[in-house]
Amino acid sequence: MGPIKGRVRRGGFGLILVCFGRLVAVAGRRRSGGEMDFNMKKLASDAGVFFSRAVQFTEEKLGQAEKTELDAHFENLLARADSTKNWTEKILHQTEVLLQPNPSVRVEEFLYEKLDRKVPSRVTNGELLAQYMMEAANDFGPGTPYGKTLLRVGETQKRLGGAERDFMHSASVNFLNPLRNFLEGDWRTITKERRILQNRRLDLDACKARLKKAKAAEAKASAVPDFQETRPRNYILSASASALWSDEVEKAEHELRLAQTEFDRQAEVTRLLLEGISSTHVNHLRCLHEFVESQTTYYAQGYQYMLDLQKQLGRFPGTFVGNAESTSPPPATTSPTTVAATIPAVPTIPVVPTVGGAPTPATAVEGALNLNDVKPPASGTRKARVLYDYEAADSSELALLADELITVYSLPGMDPDWLVGERGNQKGKVPVTYLELLS
Repeated sequence: MGPIKGRVRRGGFGLILVCFGRLVAVAGRRRSGGEMDFNMKKLASDAGVFFSRAVQFTEEKLGQAEKTELDAHFENLLARADSTKNWTEKILHQTEVLLQPNPSVRVEEFLYEKLDRKVPSRVTNGELLAQYMMEAANDFGPGTPYGKTLLRVGETQKRLGGAERDFMHSASVNFLNPLRNFLEGDWRTITKERRILQNRRLDLDACKARLKKAKAAEAKASAVPDFQETRPRNYILSASASALWSDEVEKAEHELRLAQTEFDRQAEVTRLLLEGISSTHVNHLRCLHEFVESQTTYYAQGYQYMLDLQKQLGRFPGTFVGNAESTSPPPATTSPTTVAATIPAVPTIPVVPTVGGAPTPATAVEGALNLNDVKPPASGTRKARVLYDYEAADSSELALLADELITVYSLPGMDPDWLVGERGNQKGKVPVTYLELLS
């Protein structure tokens, strides 16, 4: 217990030194010539107040003084306010990381904001990628299949970058700024008033302690002396001391009433500020809805841009499609004719765009193939869901409606961008980019 008390005493003495330094700074005022003008009366008064608070704080830590406890509702308000502040800081920080993952850029933007300067405009990662793709397309030749595709993808990336920029601006204005305003405005005010309330409580408890000591001394001084063992002169002194302690008790009671009034007034001010946290929650809820709306708009725009890009890429010859199925395995028959027919051709067949926008092979392999005479393979058929409508360019293609289910399979020698689709008695070629293969 000894070392603990020693540490607390040293901490209390340090607090006294800090308080003394503060009151010297407050009491001193600089004249026009640069000299310090000390108000000694104010310095002495403030020194007494700070010293009294430091002593009360130290004795509370040592368990040697009573402490005025706040009511349960007030404590709940304090806990709720602290929780709101802590979670607001975490949400604010993580949202900043979401919008700007680069910590160096975040620090730079923070410095610009503190210096009250406009943050320079920066290109987004999508816009930078679009710039590189377009430059590469011009270098490779915008008329080549690769260059043309780079241009299309670059344009889409540029649109995605613009949508990202709009989302970041909307999220910053409608969500981040209100959170910052709370932490830098309302919360600082609450912290200041809570600090004042703490000082008022220390003053109140110090007054209670002085009144308690004064009453104890008064009771001791007013005890009836033993005239057989006490001289009359001592009796007179004892009566004088009793009167002095009575005056001290009255003074302590008056100071206690003033301290109680100041404490109650400050407690009410702090309580009103803490109850305003509910309004803060309502405001943050509205801002959160706006953040979700802007984020939904951003992702919806990105989805639409990529959907349009996928449709455009489906019209380019030789475009690779990730979910294109390879040719179905050969049947189990081993006749030379069947084996020769099932060997897939080398995928170097040139293709040309059709009027409908989907690639059509220019060889006579599929031109001479009558799809109505083709039987589906024994294995290799799959179900597919149509992603969006497709109009058949000629009688060899099958028109599609969004969200319908069809059966698809591949034939030897077919362009990998196409499959044979069946819907009931109807059969025809369908582009792979318009399908989602299910099984």
